[in-house]
Amino acid sequence: MSKREVLEADDVARTLRRIAHEIVEKNPDLSKVAVVGIHTRGAVLAGRLHRLLFDLAGLELPLGEIDISFYRDDLQSRAPDRQPVVHATRLDFPLESRTVILVDDVLFTGRTIRAAIDALFDYGRPDCIQLAVLCDRGHRELPIRPDFVGKNLPTSRHERVAVSLSETDGEEGVSILSPVEVVE
Repeated sequence: MSKREVLEADDVARTLRRIAHEIVEKNPDLSKVAVVGIHTRGAVLAGRLHRLLFDLAGLELPLGEIDISFYRDDLQSRAPDRQPVVHATRLDFPLESRTVILVDDVLFTGRTIRAAIDALFDYGRPDCIQLAVLCDRGHRELPIRPDFVGKNLPTSRHERVAVSLSETDGEEGVSILSPVEVVE
């Protein structure tokens, strides 16, 4: 695999600050906003956005994490060694009458977001769901569009976007991984 870094640690921090500002601009009544991250890296990013929103607005917003493992539509088609790791969902606040900022690291086909929305609706019905992603790489299979995007990454289907966060990976950045073609 060849690796091309597209965001370094400082870029990730700057991008999240910009997204936080955009969330404040789009949501004049932040008292009705909750931030929910999709496990695993989306939950980490949601925690960071939560802190940034507090720094900007001085308001402690509800923060939650959601696991979508059992809401995925591809569980049967995955190899036994590629089954998802189940995490705890933590939504200890009512979703009704709220705008939920759903946070994930990479938006690709849209299937993860569809599963997250299904999972959210099992816990309640928010007034609105807004999607914030660190990277949007395109190739949508479902009609899902983010409200807040850190970076658009044009990729091919055979490439992979790797997000590394210090909390989960010990390093910080975003890279595009491409298979190396063997020339004979």
